[in-house]
Amino acid sequence: MIQESRQDSTGSAIAFLLFGVMGGLGLDLCAKGLLSSYSLQQFVFLRSLIGLAIFVLIGRQFGGLKSLITSRWAWHLLRTLLATGAMFGFFYGLARMPLVNALTLGFTAPLMMTALAVPMLGEHVGWRRWLAVTVGFIGVLIILRPAGGEVSFASIAVLFAAFCYACMAITARKLATTESSYALSVYVIAGPMLVSMAMLGRGAWIMPDTDGWLLFALAGSCSVIAWIGIIGGYRRASPALLAPFEYTALIGGAIAGYLIWDEVPDRWVAIGATVIIASGLFVVYREIGATLSARYLRAFTASSAAALKQRLSRKAES
Repeated sequence: MIQESRQDSTGSAIAFLLFGVMGGLGLDLCAKGLLSSYSLQQFVFLRSLIGLAIFVLIGRQFGGLKSLITSRWAWHLLRTLLATGAMFGFFYGLARMPLVNALTLGFTAPLMMTALAVPMLGEHVGWRRWLAVTVGFIGVLIILRPAGGEVSFASIAVLFAAFCYACMAITARKLATTESSYALSVYVIAGPMLVSMAMLGRGAWIMPDTDGWLLFALAGSCSVIAWIGIIGGYRRASPALLAPFEYTALIGGAIAGYLIWDEVPDRWVAIGATVIIASGLFVVYREIGATLSARYLRAFTASSAAALKQRLSRKAES
């Protein structure tokens, strides 16, 4: 029974995360289109405002407003600051570099999670995983090519956003036993909304046209999907276990960047991305050892098997 419960928890965590990754990629695509016409602060404000409104509307399904009650305000304040840094940093960089480049640099977050798990969660990280983290950051240097003058403020902003995101994932895991997913999601949307609203000055606001409002609404909806999925995943399983599934967004981003904006990654980005992803996968292998394939297979099949069983049961009853 205990083993079955762990399998169900792993499958549920991965399903939540993939749902969140899908929402996050949709948000990135909307942002890439909107930021060519609207200011960063307007994008963050409207995206957050619409997302927060959706959260209020669906709140009853997550325990209602009472689930926002907390005694750990210091942690939530920290998370709102991290969310603000992650949001502004990533979208600033995304507006100024190819989509796949921004996503690749953003995927240093899983490696940062491994390093941060030591001081923040008290987890043990062996020398092999530390070596993988180091190699992963060598992949970052390959992409940035400091000697060739490729380092830009945009790329630094994305790396800063990845650090903030890694901290948020770690804190979600730390607060999972006392805080609801609803609270962990709502507060990190409200914070950036207030900050961006304070930054809206003359020239920072352009009244959106019909297409703009549709994209803003889609961005807000995708942000809700992303937060529910990502927080729902990381509160159910270790960040090291879930990290590789986030790389599916990199594949989707590369395809979307090529089809929509005709972006083709250069060889250094491809090499660096390979190094970063390989390092992240090795970290996961060291985390869960030789049971990797079997556990992932169980995770992927658990939800479908449960659905099939339920459908057959209903068919038999009818």
